[in-house]
Amino acid sequence: MPIVNIQLIEGRSDAQKEALIEKVTEACVASIDCTPESVRILLSDVSTQHFGVAGESVAKRRAAKEAAS
Repeated sequence: MPIVNIQLIEGRSDAQKEALIEKVTEACVASIDCTPESVRILLSDVSTQHFGVAGESVAKRRAAKEAAS
């Protein structure tokens, strides 16, 4: 039974998450020959304050980008 853990920066819609679950399930079935019923997917939303890139939070990077616009 594959268990797939995906962490996303918050902000995706429920429809986007449903599409992701569907496509990841299809990828598991195609690549490791398992049944769709055996695939487990855990989605976790991560706050932009709790996700860093290049030494800065995503929130800080987005604020700087908006200020520059």
